[in-house]
Order: sequence, then C-alpha cells, then structure tokens
Amino acid sequence: MSRTRLAATAIGLAGALAASQAQAQAQSASSSEQEIALLKQQLKMLEQKLDKLQSQTAANTAATAKARAEAKAEAKAEARSEAKAIVANANAAIPVKGPTPASGVVVTMPNNRPTICTADQANCVAITSRLHWDVGGYDYRPNTAATVPQKLDSGQNVRRARIGVAGKFFNDWNFALVYDFGGSSDGFGGAAPGSLPGGGLSGVENAYLSYTGLKPFGGKMAIEAGIMDLPYTLDEATSSNDIMFMERASPGVIATNIAAGDFRSAAGARWFNDQLWIGGYVTGPSTGAIHSASSASPPGTSEQYGAVARVAGNPISGKDYSVHIGADAQWLIQPPRNLIANTQTLALSDRPELRLDPTTLISTGAIANVSGAQVYSVEAAATYGPFIVQGEYFWYNVDRTANTGVPLVGAPSLKFQGGYAQAGYVLTGENRTYNAATAAYNGVKPAHPFSLDGGGWGAWEIAGRFSTIDLNDQLATATGVAGGRQTVYTLALNWYVNGNVRFMLDYLHGTVSRQASPISTADVGSKFDAVAMRTQFAF
Repeated sequence: MSRTRLAATAIGLAGALAASQAQAQAQSASSSEQEIALLKQQLKMLEQKLDKLQSQTAANTAATAKARAEAKAEAKAEARSEAKAIVANANAAIPVKGPTPASGVVVTMPNNRPTICTADQANCVAITSRLHWDVGGYDYRPNTAATVPQKLDSGQNVRRARIGVAGKFFNDWNFALVYDFGGSSDGFGGAAPGSLPGGGLSGVENAYLSYTGLKPFGGKMAIEAGIMDLPYTLDEATSSNDIMFMERASPGVIATNIAAGDFRSAAGARWFNDQLWIGGYVTGPSTGAIHSASSASPPGTSEQYGAVARVAGNPISGKDYSVHIGADAQWLIQPPRNLIANTQTLALSDRPELRLDPTTLISTGAIANVSGAQVYSVEAAATYGPFIVQGEYFWYNVDRTANTGVPLVGAPSLKFQGGYAQAGYVLTGENRTYNAATAAYNGVKPAHPFSLDGGGWGAWEIAGRFSTIDLNDQLATATGVAGGRQTVYTLALNWYVNGNVRFMLDYLHGTVSRQASPISTADVGSKFDAVAMRTQFAF
C-alpha cells in the first residue's frame, strides 16, 4: 500500500470520527463515549501499520543501492584486470634494448664561464674569454745620441682580447678553439708591395685536440696536437690570468720564442700525477708564419721544427705549504730558411718587460748561418701560506754551422744566459694552490669578493721581481754578438676583485748595458722607469 492511500484512509477515518461525534451529541452520552474509544483504537492501529510500511520501504531502497554499488565496483575491477593483461602482453612483445639514455642538456656557470653539457656530463662545450688592457708610460733615458731607440711611446695596449670555446666529447676527447684579437701595439704591421694577404700574424691562439682516455702508471695522460700554449718552463705554464706581474720575465720569454710559447703548432704528450709531471712535444712554426716557398715579400720561408721536454714535480706539499722543482730543455732542430735570399737566421730579443711600446731594447739581431739552438733551464718554487717564491735560470746555445754562402761560415757557437727571481705575498691571507695538470701554481681566489653590500674587499697581493738577461758573447771578436745586457726590477700591487676581475699596478726600473758592436765599445745603452696598470677580466 502506498503512502498516498494510507493518507486518504486516515483522512476518511478522521471524517468518520467527526461525523460520529456529531451523531453522539444527538444521542445519549454513554453510547458516544464507547464509539470514541473504539475509533481511537482503530486510529492507533493504522499509525503502527503506517510506521511498519515506511521502515520496510527504506530498507528496500538501501538494499537496492548497495547492490548497484557492488555491481559497479565489480565491473571496474574486471576492466582494470583486462587492461593490465593487455599492457603486459604489449610489453612482452617489445624487445628490451637496455636502459633509456639520459636526454636533454645541463647549463652551468662554473667561475662564471657559460657551460653546456649533456645530462651524463660526457659532452660539454664552454665559452671562454679574457681581456688584458694596459695603460701606462715610460721615463726613458738613452745613454747617448747613438742609442737606438731614442724614445719609447707611452699609451695603451690591448695586450690580450681572446674569445673562444673549449670542451670535450665522450669524456676523453678535449678541444679548444680560441682567437686573440689583442696586441694592438704588440708588433709592427704594414702592406709592402708583394706582401701576402692577411698580414704577418695570425690571431689563432689555441686550436687543438687532446685525448685523455689513457691513465698509465696510476697517473693521467694527455696526447694532444694542434695550436697550443705549451707548458714549457714554470712561468709559461702559469696562465697569463694568474701571473704576478703584467709580463713574464725576459729570460723566459726569449727562451719560449725560439720553439715554444703561445700560438705554437705542436704535437706531443704529457703524463702527471699529484707529485710528478713529464712532457715532451715536437714543435713547428707559430701561427701566421709564412707558408710559401715563392713569395717575394715577405720572402718565401721553409717551416721550422723543434722539440721541448720538461720534468717537474711537487715532491713536498701539505695543507699550507709546497715545494716545486723542475728542469726544461728545448731544441731548435731546423731553423726557418729564407728561400729567396738563401739565408738561415735566428734573432733573440725582447721588450723591456712591458708591451706598451713594441720596441726591443736588447737584441742579438739576425744571427747568420744558424744550424740549430738549444736552451736548458732549471726551475724552483715554494709556498708557505700566502707567501710564494719562484725562480728560473736559462742557458742558451746557438750553433752556426749552416752553409748558406753568407759570411761567417763555421763560426763558433754562441752562448747566452739569464734568469729571474720573484716573490709575492697575499695581504688578505689567501694562497696559491698547485695545478698538477700543468705543474704550476694557480692564481689567487679571493675569500671575500669585493661587494659594497656584503662588505668584502677582495684579495690584495704585493710582489717583487729581479730579472737579468745577457745577450753578449765573444765581444772584441769579429764573430761575436753584442745584444746587450738588461736588468729590470719590478714592484707590483694586485687587487683581485673577485674570481673574474683583477687590477694590476706595476713599477719597473731597468738598465740596458750595450755597446755599438762586438768590436766597438761605444755606449748605446739606456735606462728607464715605467708605471703601468692592467684591467683584466677572464672566465
């Protein structure tokens, strides 16, 4: 029975009750009371029956909803089971090829050098750059009117302005390609009739490939070839970003210019561990050398070749101290030969340890009939906390036995020598760490970079150097050379603003003792003082 019919029955009963009451009023009082009692009893029974029907209806509704929910859940479970079975069958049909390789690239900025690597770090390429801008002036005093030159030019020089890329392929193949736009007054240029196009010098400073996959005898090994900066001598193995003075000492510069140094073509290998470094390279001409056998201006020239070797190490080292020793050798095996004039020459020279003016004050001139040259040197250095001391000494030998038809055939060999000693102290307490890969010392990294907000003032360093080079030999004889003797004292103050920016201030006092010729004692020497400042950034 529905709720509507129950409600109608109740209403009918109520109407009957009302009619009965009206009739009871017309009849006697006793019969009315009996009828009322009977109707109340019937109404109560109907209410109980109504409650029972409502409870039964609610129970039926809940059971129906539960049955529907259980059926729905069972259908979903069956669908999931079927889907899993389909996926499992599909995976079983696909052959397994190994783990999925990492994808994407990782971009980092170590020491503010933009570097892009694959996610597994096996392949990387980084942008590298440096700028060394020098400004300064000379107080140059020639001894006599016969001295050449009579003056030096003060001003500025973009000493280095390099930019390039460096990186690795598959962990073990390292490369670099760097071009140097600097040297705005680092050499003489011109456009003589008949000159080859492109000028006399090339700006390719690094263009090499190096393989480092071999690790014999518990150390590391690099086999490399191309255009590179050879780690020959301690001063040359130290980056130009990290040297204590604006220029390296003349004895080392003259040595490296023979068959080593920057921009040099070479092929060789180096092996090293934490205590020992051994390396040897066959070298060729520098970039920009003439590669023509028929050019008239510049004259066609055959290419030179030579070799360098170095053994160095760090046998004593601790947390705050170290000792470095080493020995170097260099051989010019085949000097370049002028194929037009049929001459074979070599010149040893250098600027006065500053490059604002490219003029050299000491020079052997073009030594004729050079059949080869050798340079032998020793090196030593030590550090104790923020203090460092370093020195090298060089012995040069030039053989003159080439038969070119030019006078002085069979002249005796020439011997020169020179060296330097330098020391530095970091006032703010930082020290120079050792770089086993080049057997040289790294630069100063300020513990508290300069910041007006953070309160740091960077690192401050003072340094001093004495250098001497003697390019005189067999004076008072017709076969002698009067290249001059140069002595330079240098003081330096360096401010390392942060890991990328540095300012350098150098003061130089130099003396050049030189006579007009091997057989003339006429004084053509000079003295000079110079002050220069370098602004540097590198990454």
